[in-house]
Amino acid sequence: MKILGAILAALILLIQYPLWLGKGGWLRAWQIDETLSQQKSRNSQLEARNASLAAEVRDLKQGSEAIEERARGELGMVRNDEIFFQYDNRGENRGQTPISPAGLQSATSGSKNSH
Repeated sequence: MKILGAILAALILLIQYPLWLGKGGWLRAWQIDETLSQQKSRNSQLEARNASLAAEVRDLKQGSEAIEERARGELGMVRNDEIFFQYDNRGENRGQTPISPAGLQSATSGSKNSH
């Protein structure tokens, strides 16, 4: 009787092996589930990125404001009726007095007269 019990216990263990560790077992199913959840997360990130890019394309096709914003930001363009000021904040020019346009004209005209 003990031999029969041991044989049945061994058969139950042999049946359990493919369920837990086999090709289609619980361990493999858990790994696939983890991979699936990671892929879904990545897909949602890419969908958000695609929606953002689609909105940008739609703005570029339909609206001139987006084109103007790009031209100003990336190409440094200004309108004809605008004046562009650029400030140097690196600290090299601190403590020096700025030259006004009138001062610039008098400095250049003074140097021309001395030659």
